[in-house]
Formats: sequence, structure tokens, C-alpha cells
Amino acid sequence: MPYTHYFWNIYTIAALWFLYAVLVLTCVVVVLRENRNPIRTLSWVIALIFLPYIGLIFYAFFGRSMRGQTMISRHNKRKLYGSQHSPHVDLNAQPLTPTEKQVVKLAHKVNRYPFTLNNRAQVFTTGTDKFAALKRDLQEARESIYLQYYIFQDDRLGSEIAEILKEKARQGLDVKVIYDHVGSFSSSNKFFASMRQAGVDAHPFFRVTFPQLANRINWRNHRKVVVIDRKVGYIGGMNIADRYLGLQQDGSAWRDTHLRLEGEIVESLLYAFSIDWNFLKTDNLMLVERSVSGHEKNDTGMQLLTSGPTDDWDNLELTYLRAIAGAVKCVYIQTPYFLPTDSLLRALEAAALANVDVRIMLPSKCDSKMLQYAGFSYITQCLKAGIKVYLYSPGMLHSKVMIVDDSFVTTGSVNFDFRSFENNFEGNLLIYDESLNRRMKDIFFADLALCRKLTITAWRKRPLLHRFLESLLRLLSPIL
Repeated sequence: MPYTHYFWNIYTIAALWFLYAVLVLTCVVVVLRENRNPIRTLSWVIALIFLPYIGLIFYAFFGRSMRGQTMISRHNKRKLYGSQHSPHVDLNAQPLTPTEKQVVKLAHKVNRYPFTLNNRAQVFTTGTDKFAALKRDLQEARESIYLQYYIFQDDRLGSEIAEILKEKARQGLDVKVIYDHVGSFSSSNKFFASMRQAGVDAHPFFRVTFPQLANRINWRNHRKVVVIDRKVGYIGGMNIADRYLGLQQDGSAWRDTHLRLEGEIVESLLYAFSIDWNFLKTDNLMLVERSVSGHEKNDTGMQLLTSGPTDDWDNLELTYLRAIAGAVKCVYIQTPYFLPTDSLLRALEAAALANVDVRIMLPSKCDSKMLQYAGFSYITQCLKAGIKVYLYSPGMLHSKVMIVDDSFVTTGSVNFDFRSFENNFEGNLLIYDESLNRRMKDIFFADLALCRKLTITAWRKRPLLHRFLESLLRLLSPIL
């Protein structure tokens, strides 16, 4: 019996290792068949082969691709496309540079959102101003409220907004809410249940539960979009949480950017919300009614661009690449996390080496030390290329803005990192307007006065431990 038991254990262990080897080999074949970036492909192959169990677990959670998967059926998508109003605009008659015309065409090709005119934007750089305006607009709503946030916290600010939404639902308005399940994980179930009981149609995006944990935890909806009465829209970087009102728990400042919009662009925001909504509730298709109300006539050009892991192309990364490559004067970037793809880093280096004024502003105090160390690993390379790098001193810089030359600006939910460009569902507004460009430059340079400019001499003197952590965490940058 002891010998039988002994051999049974050996066979069992051998069988388990054989099954594990087959599973790893299957994953390696899947990675190779996806034809990804060779460096990333090699990284996953090495991790799967030389990190037993750990590599497989990492791959299960972070390695798989959703490329080409559909969020809603083709039939429903055709219905939505048919309901979307797409005003024809002669680009040749607009004051656009050749690069901007190409950006417009590229964004429309990958995402189908039209170039729109007759728009107006109000820029917010503090949560106090933004949420005061949002609450006022919510209270004045007469027909519908569609609200989508990555984080909807059940703190003081979140409770105030929730109460407004519940009251509007009781008044008979169509109130729909999408919140990211992981982003809002710290909020209680009772918080959202109370909204549903009051008539608010609130749902989490990609609810993460067993056994779908590995399938869903890496794909987050990071968008921040609000549409009120189909007339007023909001988009930007601020979530619903007390810290976005300006101060963190340690008393340091929180700096962000958000826009309030009116005009033809609001219909694009509505359409984007409907896509996400129909992904959640395929049995209740939300069609976008064509707007019949007139808009203030002006030449403020805007275009929405969304991106996600199910898209055929890296929509936002391609658009950023085209805009940076066409820059002739300046590229100014504000981002909380700087983990650029290899293509974007090369584009910024090429622009700086061609004497384009390239400036990158990062937070001196980041809300994630891991992301900060990984991002700092790129700074030496940037400084050597002539890119000017600044650290924002007052507190956490959460603003996501890129300004190119004299009339192009993009802002929204997109961080300048792998996760935003490849894994998250994101939304940015592309703005083609000299006046708004000047406004955003004024804000950028006002922030610049509060920054510390880095020099390559001083940067090389940072502690050896910091350099080691930066290099180590840079290896994980594609999944951070």
C-alpha cells in the first residue's frame, strides 16, 4: 500500500505538471497568434515559461486581448448610426491646418464621430466650480439626465448628487447612471440601491464577480460623461468624490480639468453614452433622437473620440501620434501618469529634436507611488531629447490636456499611459479653435509658474534606490 500510494502521488504530480505545461503552451500560442508588439509578446512568453503559476495568473488577469469583440450587436449599432445626426461640414472651408484636417479624418475613420461646429465650452480647473455648475444644471433638468463616471463615491459630494438624481427621477425624468464597478468599488451597494429604488436606472460597467474576475478586472470604463436634456454636456478628468473638490486628505491641492459643453457636440456625447448603455442593457436599446433645436452659430470646431480594448484600432494613440507628428511650434502636455507607449515617446522625442517646444507637466506628489516611479524612468530620455519636464508642486495634478500649436487641444479622461491607450474605455474631446487654445495655454503657463523645472544634471543625482525602483517598475508599465 505505501508503494502504491507513493507511485499514485508521483503520477498525480506528473499529470498536474503535464496539464500545466499544456495550459502554458496554449497561452503562448494564443499570444503569438495575436501578433502584438514583439516586445510585449516576448515579455508574456518569458513570463509564462519562466514564472511558474505567477506568469499564468498575471496573463489571466492582464494579458488577454479584447480586440475585435463587439460591445453591442451589429443590428443595434446600425440603428444607433442611423439615429445619429451627422452634419456635413466642408473641411476645406474651415480654418484648419493640413494636420488638423488629417486628425479630423482619422478620428472619424476610426470612431465615426463627426466634426461639429456651433459649440461653446466652459473650462473648469477646480472641482468646486465644476460641481457647482453640474449640480445647478442637474437641478434645472426638465427631461433627461444621463451620467457616467469611473468613480461615483458615496461621500458628501456623491450623496448630494445622488439626492438630486433621485429627486429628478421622482419627478418623472429619464435618469440613467453608469458607474465603473472597480472604480466605485468602495461605495456601498446600499448607495446605488437607494438610487434605483427612487427610480434612477443605475448600473455598474463590467461588474467584477466570480468567475468573471479574470475576464473583467483589467477592462475599466474610465469615461466621465454627462448629458442633460440633450442640450448640455460635460466631459473631463474629474470623478464624483470629495477629493476632486480641491483638497486631499493631507491638505495638498488637487488640480484637474473639466469642460461644460453646449452645441452640436452634445449629440456625440449622447451617442457615446448610448453605446455604453446598450452594452449594459442589450434588451433595452437606447436610441439617440436627432436634435432639432438650434445652436449658437460659431466656428468652434469639436469632435468626440472614444477608445477601448474592443476597438479595431488604438483610436486615441493614433490620433495623438498624428497630432504630435504634425506639430511645428509646440506640444504641451499635462498628465498625472506618464508611461508612454514606445511610439508616442518616439514622436515626442522627434518633435523636440526638430526644435518643437515640447513640455510635459507631471505631479510632484502623485496619488500612486508605483505609477510615479515607473513614469519617472522615462524622464532622463525625455530631457536628453530636449523635452522640458516640469513637476507641479502644490499637489496632485490630475489634469489630462494636450495642446498642439495654435488651435488644437484635446482633453478628457485619457492619461498619457499604456492603460488609457490600450486597456481602458476612454473618451476625449478634440477641439479645433484658436480662442480656446489660447485659453488653455494661459492655464498651462499659470500652472507652469507653480512647477519645478527639471534639469538633466540635477535629475541624474537622484538616489540610487529611486533609479532602481524606476527601472524595475518600468518593466510593469504595460499593465500598471
